[in-house]
Amino acid sequence: MASIAVYSVKGGVGKTTFAVNLAWCAATISRRETLLWDLDASNGSGFLLGIDPKKKRTAESVFEQERKADKLIRKTDYDKLHLLPADESIRTLDRQLDRIGKKKRLAKLAEGLRKEYDRIIFDCPPVMSEISAQVMRAADIVIVPLPPSPLSARALDQVVEEVRGSGKGHPPILPVMSMVDMRRTLHREAREANPKWPVVPLASAIEQCAVERKPVGAFAPRSPAARAFAQLWTAIERKLAKG
Repeated sequence: MASIAVYSVKGGVGKTTFAVNLAWCAATISRRETLLWDLDASNGSGFLLGIDPKKKRTAESVFEQERKADKLIRKTDYDKLHLLPADESIRTLDRQLDRIGKKKRLAKLAEGLRKEYDRIIFDCPPVMSEISAQVMRAADIVIVPLPPSPLSARALDQVVEEVRGSGKGHPPILPVMSMVDMRRTLHREAREANPKWPVVPLASAIEQCAVERKPVGAFAPRSPAARAFAQLWTAIERKLAKG
């Protein structure tokens, strides 16, 4: 099993869209048993997969000893892809983790799912918090979506600092340029400055994910956006294979 975190300290960069589409690629292209674990209280991953939260707010209860994660996991419309959805209760999770005092609680929970899943993908909240620190300790790789802008470069520096602060043996970071429009000078310059970074283009098909409530590969499989996510997933699998 490998755990992949999709994380940014800056909102509006496509983090949840990345998490959903990469989870779909893991399940559909690689045919791996995949769990998408939403840790963002907005439940964006559930929305994009067409899954509405249950009325009872229980997402944070999985971190209590008496509640098992598999009790909250829900099936999606896609074979081999499951979702552990978020809800408003996640907003209190930082306080709960502080009270529990277990720095690797999330890592232990993920390890307990090893028999059921080949890949766990974390959709992280866009803030530096105890939740994100726990994710860094659980992840084998951290994916950081970065639109081409000076603010994004600053956000990457903050992520690097946080990941390195998670302790020895911290996971590798894979920056990904998102919302790229090569007609724009700033975007071309950013691409030239970071030629080895994977690229996901600015595309109407990606925006339609929120309308269709589906991963882009499910409704526009031949689009440049679907190909970009598939190529990104291939790059992630290769990086994981190298260890």
